[in-house]
Amino acid sequence: MALVPYDENLLPALSKLHQTSAEFHLANHRIRLSQDWNRLGVAAVVWDAAVVLCMFLEMGKVDLKGKRVIELGAGTGLVGIVAALLGANVTITDREPALEFLAANVRENIPPSQQGAVRVSELTWGENLHLYPTGSFDLILGADIVYLEETFPALLQTLEHLSSENTVVLLSCRIRYERDERFLMELRRRFSVQEVHYDSQRDIHIYRAVTNTKNTEL
Repeated sequence: MALVPYDENLLPALSKLHQTSAEFHLANHRIRLSQDWNRLGVAAVVWDAAVVLCMFLEMGKVDLKGKRVIELGAGTGLVGIVAALLGANVTITDREPALEFLAANVRENIPPSQQGAVRVSELTWGENLHLYPTGSFDLILGADIVYLEETFPALLQTLEHLSSENTVVLLSCRIRYERDERFLMELRRRFSVQEVHYDSQRDIHIYRAVTNTKNTEL
């Protein structure tokens, strides 16, 4: 969500993030994504949480065929692209400055026959939520969007707004700091939350959340 450029010299361990592209084989497709750290910062590179969430979706534990899916803070669009390739109708969202970059990745990686199943749309958390009516989505996806504490209230508001009693939320993240734990505490006050996957190699957790009124399986 945040468009925060970093000084490359300060983060030598993250040099792969400064490459202009990243390639993956997911959902039986070769996916090649452009990256642009220098212009868009963290919003324009692929993070491990996105890869782990895509692998989780590939496992088939979530039925995506024909489901209405929205990805929040999509960045490069990897998760939304994979969800679409697995048969979902996907709305891929981020803040306005990232949309052109995001849309280009979608065009490059979604076959023409499936382009109609993917929509790229502006969504700043907590703003203009009436444009995304409650109950419009079966599944909400977010990869590594839990990292800026000042965005947590707006993110929680957005998740609550988008979620009906039948909506499932999947959040993939690395728990780095106490503030991340505080976010999970707040999430648990509003949703029924369970950890459904942990990638020990990458230290990535996937949490499944549903509204407390009804715990449904997707």
